[in-house]
Amino acid sequence: MERSSQFKPTPALYGGLLNISTNDTNVNYTSKAEEKDANLVFQAGLAVTLSVITFATTLSNAFVIATIYQSRKLHTPANFLIASLAVTDLLVSILVMPISALYTVSHTWTLGQIICDIWLSSDITCCTASILHLCVIALDRYWAITDAVEYSKKRTPARAAGMIATAWVIAISISLPPLFWRQVKAGELTSCSVNTDHIFYTIYSTFGAFYIPTLLLIVLYGRIYVEARKRILKQSPKKAGKRLTSAHLITNSPGSVASTTSLNYGTTETSSCDTGSSASANPVKVTVSDALLEKKRISAARERKATKTLGIILGAYIICWLPFFIYTLLVPICTSCTFHPELFDIFTWLGYLNSLINPIIYTMSNEDFKKAFHKLIRFRCCRS
Repeated sequence: MERSSQFKPTPALYGGLLNISTNDTNVNYTSKAEEKDANLVFQAGLAVTLSVITFATTLSNAFVIATIYQSRKLHTPANFLIASLAVTDLLVSILVMPISALYTVSHTWTLGQIICDIWLSSDITCCTASILHLCVIALDRYWAITDAVEYSKKRTPARAAGMIATAWVIAISISLPPLFWRQVKAGELTSCSVNTDHIFYTIYSTFGAFYIPTLLLIVLYGRIYVEARKRILKQSPKKAGKRLTSAHLITNSPGSVASTTSLNYGTTETSSCDTGSSASANPVKVTVSDALLEKKRISAARERKATKTLGIILGAYIICWLPFFIYTLLVPICTSCTFHPELFDIFTWLGYLNSLINPIIYTMSNEDFKKAFHKLIRFRCCRS
């Protein structure tokens, strides 16, 4: 009895336990509130970032399309392919990226089964078509370099339209199969993604949309580089073309103008003056230029720039899309691996970023595009 009376609880003890319990509850409530606030801030920042990327992609591709449409100088079959690529990337920014941004931020699908099917089909079709357009442009460039004379006759708008149609047919054939085995859930749909249970479709889609086009791009780029290199090395200064000779009067007389303009490549210069004449005699500067070598030099510079541009496009494409397709291929194959959904979101948006990079590369690397683009901006500013 005495032992039990020593451990008899008192009101003070109850009060202390109550205070401790209340303090723990307040701490837990405060930490959860802070965590919720931090999560809201992160979601808001992510939403703004993805919205900016989407808007920039829409604007840049729209400007490329408007530039080609406004400038008659850019109405060529090669530029029609670039315009079609811009249209495809524009569709990515309008049909795919806004819904993807909403889904990435909320992590919950709230738009229903029909919108889910349309969005997934648009995503696969437009992104695949964008990748295949890069192959079409590289193939057009390859034929233009390796078979310039014959291909110049075949390089028509109708041929460009046929190449564009082929790219879209392949893209649609890759996006359609998932619609035939889509799983319609009886309850509320909370997630929207391609069913990865069909491993054969995963292999078919990833190889058709990325791995085979990438291999084709690497082969075409390699052949283009080798051909451009051969053309540059074929230039020999010993082989002279038409020589243009011009004479310029050099004088210090106030009443005349001196002209000493000459070419820096493939030229020779001589000066002639009469040694018996007085100091006031005017010497004559003769400039002889090799027109063929100068033409070859300009052509080689253009080849180097075009090859460099194609290399930048290929490098940006691989950096943007390779992580996504490696991840997509590994998910159904490696069942024991642990995959984080956040990685999938990052790789997906890295792939979407390629639709923003493409118009920037083409606009910055092509002088005709630059001039037409600046002209279009000045026209818009003057009208406003």
